[in-house]
Amino acid sequence: MEDNVKTNAQKILSKLNNSMSETISLFLTQVSLNKGIPFETKITNKFTKETLSKSENMKEFHETSDTRELFKELKN
Repeated sequence: MEDNVKTNAQKILSKLNNSMSETISLFLTQVSLNKGIPFETKITNKFTKETLSKSENMKEFHETSDTRELFKELKN
């Protein structure tokens, strides 16, 4: 494995709170269970993090009485 690939991967895994060993074990377990490469993992961008945080904290949350009302509002 190229040193720069390993170094970059370790930096990303550190941000995800995973070690290289844990990640390889997780990956191989999932490959075995799914009989192929099972997932895509990446660090979410700033917009996605903010949106998920707002959703979890019910900020900028909008409710409608039913789906018809929702679609009516979306059209306007």
